[in-house]
Amino acid sequence: MRESNALRGAGVALVTPLRNGEVDFTALTNIIEKQIASGVDFLVSLGTTGEPVTLSRDECRAIFAHTIKIVAGRVPLVAGLFGGNSTAGVVQRLKEYDLTGFAAIMSSSPYYTKPSQEGIFQHFMHIADASPLPVIIYNVPGRTASNVLPETILRLAKANEKFVAVKEASGDVVQGAKILKSKPDDFLVLSGDDPTSVALMSLGGEGCISVIGNALPELYADMIHAAQSGNFAEASRLHLATLDVHHWLYVENNPCGIKAAMEITGMCTREVRLPLVPFTERNYLNLKKELERVKKSCKVVKL
Repeated sequence: MRESNALRGAGVALVTPLRNGEVDFTALTNIIEKQIASGVDFLVSLGTTGEPVTLSRDECRAIFAHTIKIVAGRVPLVAGLFGGNSTAGVVQRLKEYDLTGFAAIMSSSPYYTKPSQEGIFQHFMHIADASPLPVIIYNVPGRTASNVLPETILRLAKANEKFVAVKEASGDVVQGAKILKSKPDDFLVLSGDDPTSVALMSLGGEGCISVIGNALPELYADMIHAAQSGNFAEASRLHLATLDVHHWLYVENNPCGIKAAMEITGMCTREVRLPLVPFTERNYLNLKKELERVKKSCKVVKL
């Protein structure tokens, strides 16, 4: 059986807060504590939203160590650093990092190289062989320009029990449904796309790894838990209340938008690293207005 039960429900891909060009560990502590207090089920450190591609390896190690220390085993942790366009490079990184304290790794499909489905399959099989931990397959074609088709996800899930879940971030509910229809019972399908998360869960998805959960963890956790319990009326209410926020979170790319939302909610600055630039003031004001509307319409939200 796969070691996957701990990775169900409300997951959040943590931002990496920055201040004056440096990682703001005080803010990171506060963000983690707020996530746990809000009822989030598990956390991902240094996924796409955590900006690992602009961080040094020393910074990545320090963030991992700090996150493990602050979480202190209260919720499962996923190490999201392990994507890349070179299979050998990802395997080497797995050998270099101490993953003690993590429940799983998350690895995106190869980017830039645009491999065939066979190449993607072999890439992930090498990662499974090298990883000391269970693996979440991260399909995010908007970033990688290479969609991992349902047939390949299913082939991987059936080939090696090291693969415990897919983070399906294509935004295509039909694609997610095809995986759900034929997957092994103990292989999890987690949404990686907030706007379609409730829809995917209505078809049998087991949870979500969220961006918006950074800024609205209580509302997000309540929404996912309502969907888990089959209360889709409540899940839909919360989902529709936040639906218009998602446009502003991505209008200048992720994590620029969510960093702006975190500044609005007082959790960290909107600072990012080049080639990303901070959220523009015009969009910042529009996002703030939308978050204020959510605050008024959903009593669970505390901004």
